[in-house]
Order: sequence, then structure tokens, then C-alpha cells
Amino acid sequence: MLELNFKTFGQGSPVVILHGLFGMLDNLQAVGRRLAENHTVYLVDQRNHGRSPHHENMDYPCMAEDLLHFMESQWMFKAHIIGHSMGGKTAMEFALNHPHMVDKLVVVDIAPKAYPGGHQEIFDALMSVRLPQLTERSEVFEQLKQHIRDYGVLQFLMKNLSRNKKGGLEWKMNLPVLYKNYRNLLASVDADEPFEGPALFIRGDKSGYILDEDLFAIRALFPRASLETIHGSGHWVHAERPEELLRLARGFLEG
Repeated sequence: MLELNFKTFGQGSPVVILHGLFGMLDNLQAVGRRLAENHTVYLVDQRNHGRSPHHENMDYPCMAEDLLHFMESQWMFKAHIIGHSMGGKTAMEFALNHPHMVDKLVVVDIAPKAYPGGHQEIFDALMSVRLPQLTERSEVFEQLKQHIRDYGVLQFLMKNLSRNKKGGLEWKMNLPVLYKNYRNLLASVDADEPFEGPALFIRGDKSGYILDEDLFAIRALFPRASLETIHGSGHWVHAERPEELLRLARGFLEG
């Protein structure tokens, strides 16, 4: 268990928000600040991401234990949990293993199933950047642009770039460990007993991460789950349709 980096604001019943792969807590800050009008919100960097510690192990059981340790360290023994993508699987794993600590569960654009992959282009782009030889963010952007055409993805990845104490550039995420453990992050989430609490799954209609036929597997583990679709959104729902995501999440948490 690691001491995770986090930000908190607001007052009220606690809400913990978990980002996805290659992300960090700032990705969901706009949604978190709006939820903080009625809740105490905790935005968390998961292990090997953002400013949280790096560790050789990376799978959903250990990330769920990180979350358990984080909540106990904050004297928080029950909370609403919101997770996007990889964070959604961490949230599912946590809810299935520690159901008494989850009030309501919100999973954004991920199902409990195993996935075939799809991030190789991003890994190749990140690993092609020769950071020790570069001093300017613009140089990194130009190198990434040779591999990735989507400007939104480029901007998302560039948020991982920071300056080290020697004045050079480095990635906040632990890229080698993410690559080594990538199969673990694609794995399914499963349990002997379902989570009987309220659960909301939200998908983007342009995404393809949650298919209609996935609802059977979702309800096998989360029998009280409902599924909402946000139109005009891909996988990064919080960036593409933040107001709609906020409306659905707030209605569910406060309804």
C-alpha cells in the first residue's frame, strides 16, 4: 500500500474520484470542483501516475488496496466512488472487495470485462521521445505529434510532462512499469459475491468501451446497476461532455 497523492475540497458526504490510464487527478478537477458544492471531494493520483509513488506492481487488487489505505488514512470509512476507465476498474474492484465502504458507485466508460488493448500507439509515441536530450516542452510536443494526430490526446499526454530538479524534463507517470503491466490493466474484474449497492455506469456513444451486450456481465456483478449514454462523446467523457457527466453523476449521488 502506498501513500497516494491527492487534492481535496468542499464539504459534505465524501466522494473519491479516480482517473484513467496515463491520467492524473487534475483530469477530473473541473467535475470534482462542481461536485464539491455539496460534497467533500477527494481527487486521487493512482500509483505510478501523477505525483503518487512509483511501484513495480500494478494491477487492480493492489490499486484497490491503495484506495483502502487512502480512505482509512483520511478517517473515511464510507464514500461515493467515481472512476473513469482504469479508475473505474479500480473502483469496481474496491466495491466488490470492500462493499461496506462504498455508498454509491459511478463507473465512467469501462466494463468489468477484459479488453484487447488499443494503447500501443500511445506507448510507442511516449517511448520514442528522447527526454534526456530535450529541454523545451515544444520539442516534446513535436516528437509526439509525429506519432499521434489527435490534438486532444496530445494535450492530455503533455500534462504528464514536468521539470526535474536538474532542469530537465521527465514524465510524471512511471512509463516502463505501465508498459510492463499493461496486460494487468486490460484484465477483467471479478468476484465471488456481487456488490449490492447502487451503481451507475456512464458511457460515451462514440466510445465502444461499453457495448449493449456488456450489460449482462455488469449486472452479474452489480445487480443494481443502471446504464446511461452520453451522446456526442467518446471515451474521455469528462473532457468532451463535462456538463452532461456532472448532471448524471450529481443526480445519481444526490437522488
